[in-house]
Amino acid sequence: QVQLVESGGGLVQAGEALRLSCVGSGRTFKSYALAWFRQGPGKGREFVAAINWGSRRIDYAASVKGRFTISRDDSKNTVYLQMNSLKPEDTALYYCAADLYLDGTDPEEYAYWGQGTQVTVSS
Repeated sequence: QVQLVESGGGLVQAGEALRLSCVGSGRTFKSYALAWFRQGPGKGREFVAAINWGSRRIDYAASVKGRFTISRDDSKNTVYLQMNSLKPEDTALYYCAADLYLDGTDPEEYAYWGQGTQVTVSS
């Protein structure tokens, strides 16, 4: 089991950048696939990016590809989401998720979730 805590959200203007962090508990953190999802006002939970164990596979949603970068530092039990060129449509509550067995884009595939960190982008 792993517990996840996100940080780094905030209010920024369009075109600016933010870096989100998600720290996980447990000695087996490096074995987990990790992902970021987001949920905007009145919307469902949307896949943003995922990285599997060993960083051998990385996936991005089309809407963020080229602007966002997911990475992990297993020595710090941390996964990051670097978000550049932010747009108002990126405004959402961003969640970190983890799973031992699956690393897809469906939120139903992830067993463990953080509480979320709010990102607000003004125009």
